[in-house]
Amino acid sequence: MLIVRRRWLLGVLACAAFAWAPLVGAQEWAKAAIEASPRHMEYVTVTHGDRNVECFVAYPEVAEKAHAVVLIHDISGMSDWMRSMADQVAEAGYIAIVPDLLSEMAPGGGGTETFASIDDARRAIPKLPPAQIEADLNAAADYVSKLPAAKGTVSVAGFCWGGGQSLRYATQNPKLSGAMVFYGYEPIDAAGVACVAAPVYGYYAENDARINMSIPDVEKLMAEAKKTFEPLKYKGAGHGFMRHGQDPAGTPENKAAREAAWKRWKDLLKTY
Repeated sequence: MLIVRRRWLLGVLACAAFAWAPLVGAQEWAKAAIEASPRHMEYVTVTHGDRNVECFVAYPEVAEKAHAVVLIHDISGMSDWMRSMADQVAEAGYIAIVPDLLSEMAPGGGGTETFASIDDARRAIPKLPPAQIEADLNAAADYVSKLPAAKGTVSVAGFCWGGGQSLRYATQNPKLSGAMVFYGYEPIDAAGVACVAAPVYGYYAENDARINMSIPDVEKLMAEAKKTFEPLKYKGAGHGFMRHGQDPAGTPENKAAREAAWKRWKDLLKTY
């Protein structure tokens, strides 16, 4: 009986290891890029009210004060890829901050890293209170804009779920220099659009009907309010191409879309 149970346990562990292997290894390339980076990166905690939000900050190696970018993570939370994206923004010459919007929301009061699985994080993200998200983003933007190395200007960029939040945040923070919406959507209305002060730039995948069906509504609202909204679709790309296009196993279409979108984003950052 002992031998049978031991074999059963080993079988379960083997199956679990197999199931988790793609998940654990999926972003090893992103983790390796962070660890190899020469730039200064750190974790800070920003507060508002009685809430503590853990943030990841990456600094550029520049001689002058730099523009700051708030990065909003996707529905998986603050992943290795999000941290690597912050480092890439820093490499381009800008201060990047990634607030973990799942801070204190995991069982036991932890953040993204303490959820049992990515799927658990996905379940938690849609339950975040909108007012809390806005306050978290405001706290991160306020913190990064006041750093001694920052010049005081802030833009926002979000991916997937975070792309939708980037769009929504543009309707809430008139101090933004710009908003980058990467394949995301969040319902907005005319009252919110009236508050938009920054130009909004959309980055969409051609093969992403779930998100793309929302673009005409945003275009209509923004045009009626005479606000800037410039959406682009990248040919042959699928949802999440900024991450999948960086993955060594990514498709040529996603890689091409990522390269073009990254260039567009960096060109826009130069204007801030």
